[in-house]
Amino acid sequence: MSVQIEMLEKNMAKLTIDVPADEFEKAITKAYNKNKGQFNIPGFRKGKVPQMMIERMYGPAVFYEEAANYVMPEAYETAVNESNLEIVSRPVVDVTQMEKGKDFIFTAEVAVKPEATLGEYKGIEVEKAAIEVTDEEIEAELKKTQEQNSREITVERPAENGDTVVIDYAGSIDGVAFEGGTDQGHALVLGSNTFIPGFEEQLVGAVAGSDVDVHVTFPEDYHAAELAGKEAVFACTVHEVKTKEYPEIDDEFAQDVSEFDTLAEYKEDIKKNLVSKKETEAKNAKQQAVMDKIIENATMEIPDAMVDTQAENMVDEYAQRLSYQGLSMDQYFQFTGMNAQSFKEQLKPQALKNIQSRLVLEAVIAAENIEVSDEEMETEIEKMASMYQMEVDKVKELLGDAEKENIKKDIAAQKAVDFVTEAAVEK
Repeated sequence: MSVQIEMLEKNMAKLTIDVPADEFEKAITKAYNKNKGQFNIPGFRKGKVPQMMIERMYGPAVFYEEAANYVMPEAYETAVNESNLEIVSRPVVDVTQMEKGKDFIFTAEVAVKPEATLGEYKGIEVEKAAIEVTDEEIEAELKKTQEQNSREITVERPAENGDTVVIDYAGSIDGVAFEGGTDQGHALVLGSNTFIPGFEEQLVGAVAGSDVDVHVTFPEDYHAAELAGKEAVFACTVHEVKTKEYPEIDDEFAQDVSEFDTLAEYKEDIKKNLVSKKETEAKNAKQQAVMDKIIENATMEIPDAMVDTQAENMVDEYAQRLSYQGLSMDQYFQFTGMNAQSFKEQLKPQALKNIQSRLVLEAVIAAENIEVSDEEMETEIEKMASMYQMEVDKVKELLGDAEKENIKKDIAAQKAVDFVTEAAVEK
């Protein structure tokens, strides 16, 4: 096998891969042996038809496609190894010669990893974030905790906004019931705007045991086209009116929800946590601002195929995360109205930013001779062991050389981020 490399524009390369005729012939024979039982030719038992006879009846190319599928993966992998190129995209393959008795020749266009040429990356100017916590923010946190510790009670009074009404409802248009318009024992929070506009308002003032006819018009852009713009009546029976009962925010409340004896101490702890949260947010914002400026100052030519592959990888990672929650990508697309292509397109800007960040960080690592010590690797593996509740030695045993190298690269990248962030100037 031989390979020719042609470097194209914008960090693309074209590999022309030549597989010897005898190897392609072996692949054709392999394809024949796999599929010969599918051919019925008079005078021959099934599965016993000679290869030459099948090729005469169906044409010499009858097994070419499958034979090509046999030889191409291995030939491409060998060519990549021989090329010494760092390929960062899936190949776009084109067969240029596929004929019995001749070499099998195909091309693979691939993206080659580009390098970033750094501009200014030390002493980047960024705005200094003000870390300030207001009384209103502390009160908002108290309200959240109060909400979490509330309880729902049944009340014997007309329903108000914010109450929950338990209802049966049956919807109809011109007296005819429609699909999905009926439910029983539905708990609806008035003012939540979860139902059709105008529905919830008409239940304000209703009492338990009452019947209310709710008149609404479906929005013109309603997801069920057969209902869009139609006037409907929902016959509702109110079974129960519930409201939330909130605990008083005082010393006793503080004792119930925290480790503190007084509300003042609890508020001080809330303030400390909010300051810590804002400091973390400010640090992350500073890092991002520095990285954005370094990317802006750098020069790099990123092939579209590299961005495309990165976006596809992000789709695969998202699908895996969804699977942990028991969901599929098809279900996600149904919920969002997107499809695989539109979702990938949506991810491309972030895919490009991820590539740019990684390239400039690699350039900073090289420029500053950033290295990763054995102690830093050990610390990272210990963190992994703790996260997965495994013995450190077991984690080391499971990690291959490639995984260890990726961990080392990630540590170096984080050190580079820390370096440029610390070198930044806040104004």
